[in-house]
Amino acid sequence: MKCNKLIFSLLAMCFAFALQAQKNVIDEVIWVVGDEAILRSDVENRRLMMQNESMRYDGDPYCFIPEQIAVQKLFLSQAKLDSITVDEGNVLRYVDRWVNVTIARVGSQEKLEEYMGGKKLSQIKEEQKRLVRDQEVVKEMQKKIVGDIKLTPSDVRKYFSSISKDSLPMIPGTVEVEVITIEPRIPLEDIDAIKARLRDFTDRINKGETTFSSLALVHSEDLATALRGGQTGLMSKTEMEPEYANMVSSLSDPNRVSGIVETEYGFHIIQLVEKRGDRIDSRHILLRPRVSEQETVKALERLDSLQKDLVAGKASFEEAAKYISTDKDTRNNKGLLVNKNEESRNFGSSKFEMEELPSGMGVVVDKMQVGEISKPFRMKNNAHKDVVAIVKLISRIKPHQANVSDDYLELKMLVENRKREEILEQWIASKQKSTFIRISDGWKECDFKYPGWIKD
Repeated sequence: MKCNKLIFSLLAMCFAFALQAQKNVIDEVIWVVGDEAILRSDVENRRLMMQNESMRYDGDPYCFIPEQIAVQKLFLSQAKLDSITVDEGNVLRYVDRWVNVTIARVGSQEKLEEYMGGKKLSQIKEEQKRLVRDQEVVKEMQKKIVGDIKLTPSDVRKYFSSISKDSLPMIPGTVEVEVITIEPRIPLEDIDAIKARLRDFTDRINKGETTFSSLALVHSEDLATALRGGQTGLMSKTEMEPEYANMVSSLSDPNRVSGIVETEYGFHIIQLVEKRGDRIDSRHILLRPRVSEQETVKALERLDSLQKDLVAGKASFEEAAKYISTDKDTRNNKGLLVNKNEESRNFGSSKFEMEELPSGMGVVVDKMQVGEISKPFRMKNNAHKDVVAIVKLISRIKPHQANVSDDYLELKMLVENRKREEILEQWIASKQKSTFIRISDGWKECDFKYPGWIKD
């Protein structure tokens, strides 16, 4: 007991001394897990981050957060012993995306640095890399601990019959739809006018009359990057449109402006910022031709005629989508819309909750019956272009309490998650017993999720 107190005191002194040397501020060591310390500032920083990100947590944050950090340190400690590593390229790509999205949200790099306590962008990136790397290592360690969970249908039915009906999860309502979209024709003179504007921008930049960033800020229709002077941030080629990737890859001079590039999003000119390995940072100005009301009406009339033929049974919706739809993803899928929302429980499937449908489509589908084909309507596609569309409602599942016959896959996933949690809880309890853990007196009264932190 005395030995443990001495170890704790020495570790606390070392960490406090190191922190003071770096920041000239005395911090408090509140936990020690193995040879790792948890500082009061660690808890406060994570609390502020969770607050800013509107993340929820159970109970008192000053109990929940240090326990969360301590559990992470148990996994990281084991990962070192097991030589668990993660793809550093994936870590860097995630951090770059996070930085780009955050800068777009707050408005500028300067505002992000202010938002993060005056830290430079390079410091913010390094901290994020460490956090992301740790999170990915923990995930890999957990996968190794859990292994493959194999469940039979009888396991799922047994679990279903063992719990009360009130405990079963509610399954949100979903729909499946097929869609045919048509892009209204853009007159050639309108496209020429867009290209002329971009060529004028290039001339003004080359003559030194203005900068690429200034023009992007004022004129680019990619609002997310326009706020940063058109800068995309570091991206791999697979994250770019193919035409854009080909052009930016050919650039070597940061002072040169590319030729005009057309992608599904519109027309671009591009300037190289830097190349770092297989990732490229660039600036771009995006302009989109305006769709005239006259051409939109023509497209609506064309789809109206098609809709009447489909309703009359003169052709199938799937065949029409294959040959008529201008959207390549649904066209190649015979019209079937696939959920590409990575945060959705239905990601990668053809099921959508109503709010996940593209803008303009949800209000139409909400009033339809299964098998019905809608009248033509206007909407924006994934490239933010104005298009006209018709949809066919393939299926509709109303919100309901889970049952084995309709929701076997959801229940199977639920049972797998429960099994996974049980295995990890058992591992944490075992690791607590074999790990030196010390908690300051002021932090011992918490109602922890995992018993075993406080040792006699």
